[in-house]
Amino acid sequence: MIEITNFRQGAVLNHNHGLETEKSLLIKVEGISDHGCPVTVNGVPAQMDGRRFFADIELTEKFNKLVAETITPYGNYSQELTVVWDKKSFKRYNFYIDDHIFTFTDLAKERPKSAFDHFYLKGLKDVHDKYDTKFTLNCFYRNDHEEFLLKDMPDIWKSEFEDNSDWLKFSFHAYSEFPDRPYAEANAEDFGKDWDMVQNEIYRFAGKSAYIPPCVIHWANIHPAVAQEMISRGVTAYSYALRLRVMGGPSLADRQKGGNMNQVEQRSIAGVDRLPQNLGMDLHYGFGEERDYLNHHRCYYDPLLKLFFFASSGVCCNLIPLDQVRNRLNVAFTEADKSGAEVLIAASHEQYTFPYYSNYLPDHMQRIERAAQVMDEYGSKAIFINEGLMGNTAWDK
Repeated sequence: MIEITNFRQGAVLNHNHGLETEKSLLIKVEGISDHGCPVTVNGVPAQMDGRRFFADIELTEKFNKLVAETITPYGNYSQELTVVWDKKSFKRYNFYIDDHIFTFTDLAKERPKSAFDHFYLKGLKDVHDKYDTKFTLNCFYRNDHEEFLLKDMPDIWKSEFEDNSDWLKFSFHAYSEFPDRPYAEANAEDFGKDWDMVQNEIYRFAGKSAYIPPCVIHWANIHPAVAQEMISRGVTAYSYALRLRVMGGPSLADRQKGGNMNQVEQRSIAGVDRLPQNLGMDLHYGFGEERDYLNHHRCYYDPLLKLFFFASSGVCCNLIPLDQVRNRLNVAFTEADKSGAEVLIAASHEQYTFPYYSNYLPDHMQRIERAAQVMDEYGSKAIFINEGLMGNTAWDK
């Protein structure tokens, strides 16, 4: 048995993990060889210390194989991992906001001279102007709260959206808010139809430059056939996992009729809205190794799916009170600093900004701004995570 112990399958490595030059990233590979027999890594003889081995290896490609091999009296053993060189990496964050349909409904009714005269888009632009934040607005086709379809969104602001597409992009999220987990049991054809309906409307009213593939589908949980279709449509990075899992936040009843948002926030802060409460449940539901790795390292790459997975948002603004936003992000910063990770996430949901929504949060835009402010103070740069290597375009140049 032989095992590389300091890197996981799909580890995303940068200048914090080795010596970076224009041509390579030199890393130290460590591991255990049960029999203590000599080991090579990518053909390089490793330094042995009993059963432990160490080898300095140069990564020269975006995706790199690490092959550790040993010959023993009992047979030959090997392990192969894929690791990613995040070349010329920098601290960066993606800010996505889900469930957009209220803004389009309002714009269709009010028809302001500028789309950014609408209070919501004005609020986002103010945040962008202060902190150079970039936002991805994930969109529905149908408004489930009043009669409106995305096809009814005027295209009179198209040039304006195109002019602002360097920081504001629109994406597909789902056909509508309800039911929850709409693609958990869907087929690829129905999913693709919904995607095309939303994408085509975005092209029509905002232009192709203002569109980007999504980094999360409504409720994140999707059927394998849906996941395969999604990846084929250009998604390269996705939130946490594709499979069905326990999610937090307000219940369906609370979102439809209005609920105690303070109670929802407190449960979210404590984690009791999603974490199993005993070992048996945790082992059954938790996927503990994957969860813990993402919590510490913030992302990894699945070479079979050809997809990056990133940790759930450091802060989801509609679930975290304003005075807790900084603390919540500081937890993510601490873990990122320990592991050398540089990819971070912030998120929220559109509807909590609107006074006519039953769960309206008067300070929701302030929470969004606070998250952007704290990211900026940390030295993190806003990106679109489905561009380049999770927002880093160094490999594209």
